[in-house]
Amino acid sequence: MENTATDPTLSGASIKLANNENENLLRIFFIACVAAIGGFLFGFDSGVINGTVDGLIGAFNSDNVVTGFNVASMLLGCAIGALIAGKSADHFGRKKVLLATAVLFIISAWGSGIAGASGEFIIYRLIGGLAVGAASIITPAYISEIAPARLRGTLTSIQQIAIILGLFFSFLSNYSLVQISGNSTDVLWFGFDTWRWMFWIELVPATMFLVTLLFIPESPRFLAMKNKQQAGLKTLSQLFGAKNAKSMWEEIRQSLGNSEKTKITNLFQAGTFSLKPVVYISIGLAILQQLVGINVVFYYGAVLWQAVGFSESDALFINIISGVISLVACFITLSLIDKIGRKPFLLIGSIGMTFSLVGLVVAFSNGTIDPQGQLQLGDWGFTALVQANLYVFFFNLSWGPVMWVMLGEIFPNNIRGLGLGVAGLAQWLANFLVTMTFPILLAGGGLALAYSLYAFFAFISVLFVIYLVTETKGTKLENV
Repeated sequence: MENTATDPTLSGASIKLANNENENLLRIFFIACVAAIGGFLFGFDSGVINGTVDGLIGAFNSDNVVTGFNVASMLLGCAIGALIAGKSADHFGRKKVLLATAVLFIISAWGSGIAGASGEFIIYRLIGGLAVGAASIITPAYISEIAPARLRGTLTSIQQIAIILGLFFSFLSNYSLVQISGNSTDVLWFGFDTWRWMFWIELVPATMFLVTLLFIPESPRFLAMKNKQQAGLKTLSQLFGAKNAKSMWEEIRQSLGNSEKTKITNLFQAGTFSLKPVVYISIGLAILQQLVGINVVFYYGAVLWQAVGFSESDALFINIISGVISLVACFITLSLIDKIGRKPFLLIGSIGMTFSLVGLVVAFSNGTIDPQGQLQLGDWGFTALVQANLYVFFFNLSWGPVMWVMLGEIFPNNIRGLGLGVAGLAQWLANFLVTMTFPILLAGGGLALAYSLYAFFAFISVLFVIYLVTETKGTKLENV
């Protein structure tokens, strides 16, 4: 038998092939990280509002309803941005939509800080919402389209880690600025209040996003939709090697059928007015991710902990702790999702959230109201803090990253952008509903009532996963 191990030619060829594969993987990882800066801005823009609520109330003299709309107004922009971005990405390309998103982030960050009245503030937050909504669906779609099947879950999960990093750094930034000034409503630098600087900090990552996007390629799936073969083969060669490019191109083109355009009718079953099952599943995933109430923690964390007796500084520090716990959970999912699969993570998360939310309801129900009308938890305060962070952990272990992974991969190539737009619209409308109603629930029935509703939907998510979610790990996009 020939000893191939001593053949220097074969050995050299193997080493070269391995080096090329490693270079391709590094290139794909870099591209995924650049796209995920959109997720970072998604998280930062969503979380920065957490520390500015007192400043907004003082600056604009708003009541509970107006404050709720100031916070939630961005989410209407998110819903519109998600819907428009899906169709736009199929028409103009994923990269161009991401570039437009970066510009909108810059405009929103600057404008939110200079706003002098609620109306002006809401306009800039709506612009930011357009950016967040677009980034929320195009980033996972783009990453899923440039990732190899065996690593798609891992790479797409970078989106959620980026979102949590964005939230974490917005919490850390808010906390640090308050430590310098003393309060979010106090003047910080150049005569401007601290809460305004909280928004302006976002200009740094937003500008970085705009610049780095110039160095990534267009999605090969989009290029195939537009039948741009030369550009598509070049991108596939850079990502997966020249040897695989031709066969991958043919496979993608075959999956698209004869149409180079996405049509709204593609979302419906042939000859009927009924949406395809995959569209219903995507809407269910998107809505339930919000109805479990996670963004109450993200947007109103400081308000929540101040409502049970913590100072503003302590409440902002608790947000930082929650951010660290979220990151740990996301890294666990990142390392295991392509081994264990999507469905087990969703199920574990749904069960964990249900029990931890019930624990929060019990803690809040055992509190007392002091003469100032503030909820005092006493010995139940520690229980509430633990249960809240368990809830955050289970969410970011499961529905946080996995929902975005599944939305990025369950749609056929020829309706991915459009389908994501519909799911994104549903997700952000549900987000708006939860965010807008929380201050009202807090003023009316208290925290126990609000979290009872979130616990109910967490239980519904358990049933949804068991009966309606299908596993997709390790499957090529063209075969899902």
